[in-house]
Amino acid sequence: MKKTLLIFSFLLLAASSSFSQDNAAYKTALGKMMQASGAETIYKAAISQMMTMMKQQKNEVPAEVWESLQTEMSKISVIELTDMLVPVYQKHLTIQDINDLTSFYNTPIGKKFAEKSPLIMQESMQIGQQWGQKIGQQVADKLKDKGY
Repeated sequence: MKKTLLIFSFLLLAASSSFSQDNAAYKTALGKMMQASGAETIYKAAISQMMTMMKQQKNEVPAEVWESLQTEMSKISVIELTDMLVPVYQKHLTIQDINDLTSFYNTPIGKKFAEKSPLIMQESMQIGQQWGQKIGQQVADKLKDKGY
């Protein structure tokens, strides 16, 4: 019985160690992909915007305190966000997929795509809002025509 328990414990330890190493490798690969894709820069910009809004609410706090907090939050928060995103990405993409994406983002067209993605997203969201309003108006008009 002790021998079986010892073997089971060893297998469990080996499996968890392997998972931990795989998870660390995946996290590292995801971090590289986020950096190459420009996502990390976007996250840092979001933090900067949040800090700007908070500064306006707490204008009695000295500028050097805000600068220190922003530097600290930019570093820590991106690491925390990456940790939180690992399970989501692992569910949908293999580590090879992540590495292939990183390779893509390091090509000239990948760099251009990473640079232009925020602008494309912003403009697409505006078009999506217009489209949604148009559909909503069309549905409202058709319901009105039907007497509703």
